[in-house]
Amino acid sequence: MTKTIAELETPCVLIDIDRVEANLKRAQAHADANGYKLRPHIKTHKLPRFAKRQVELGAVGITAQKLGEAEVMADAGLNDIFLPYNIIGATKLGRLKALNDRVTLAVTADSPETVTGYAATFAGASRKLTVLVECDTGGERCGVQTQVQALALARQIAGTEGLRFGGLMTYSPPGGTDKAEAWLRQAVGLLKQAGLEPVVVTAGNTPDMWWTGESVVTERRPGTYIYYDRFQVQKGAASWDDCALAVLATVVSRPTSTRAVVDAGSKALTSDLLGQEGYGLVMGTDLVVKALSEEHGVIEMGTASDMPRIGDRLRIIPNHVCPVTNLFDSVNLVSGDAVIETVPVAARGRVD
Repeated sequence: MTKTIAELETPCVLIDIDRVEANLKRAQAHADANGYKLRPHIKTHKLPRFAKRQVELGAVGITAQKLGEAEVMADAGLNDIFLPYNIIGATKLGRLKALNDRVTLAVTADSPETVTGYAATFAGASRKLTVLVECDTGGERCGVQTQVQALALARQIAGTEGLRFGGLMTYSPPGGTDKAEAWLRQAVGLLKQAGLEPVVVTAGNTPDMWWTGESVVTERRPGTYIYYDRFQVQKGAASWDDCALAVLATVVSRPTSTRAVVDAGSKALTSDLLGQEGYGLVMGTDLVVKALSEEHGVIEMGTASDMPRIGDRLRIIPNHVCPVTNLFDSVNLVSGDAVIETVPVAARGRVD
């Protein structure tokens, strides 16, 4: 007999599979229509079933942020994985080599030291490691700072036994697509002049995946688009009706006429603000979770109201879905009021 949402204990995660399917198809259609490849980031969902569905719909492979995530996906049968991270240390490099023997794999580097580590591990290996140069085009995280540095690192990779230069990678801030485009275009020009034309130029983030026009970028790596969240709606990447993930919470206290407290705190809702006020929006309302403690979420209302009442169950759209995925052992796949399946979050906690 099918379980209903009303039977679930709270707090828990609901995933609307009908919205997921629509989101995946819309993004793939946009990629196809605009001439770039889609390599979705699985850090948002951490579920092999959704990674496989993304590939079925036309994605060229997947992106995993950490080696542990990539290992989980490889164990589940995903065989084309991009790992845009500097892999440092003998133990991790050994795991990287073992993974490279199993699947089509690529990584990044933004320093000669990182390339030297790859070189020591893959010298004489039966399968070369593909390495892309990470470029800082405005995100101010990792990445070489100039196009000349990108060329120098590409030369080091291409000239190193066991390695193969794969191209350029960047993660620019939302709204930074034009700046990133100009930066990458100049870098590609330098590489071509040096006889090192990049096979792949890959860029990330969901809000800017809808950017159109002629681009040097050949591949995009959106992640959040499978679920969307409050931040994505704020940025215009989606509507509330596209949001597929919600945290189901129960009102456990009404201490005042303007305050309601739910059983979802910082261990169920991310503390990421991303420039917004509060920590999540109650679906179908303008109520915002104003404060979090570990096990309590506080909703403050502008005017006195007897709603919601103690025992009412609220669906909360989080500011940022990706950390929420990593807070729960399992998620509930739902359609309408029916719980289709409860599935473990396979790559949860794999931040190693």
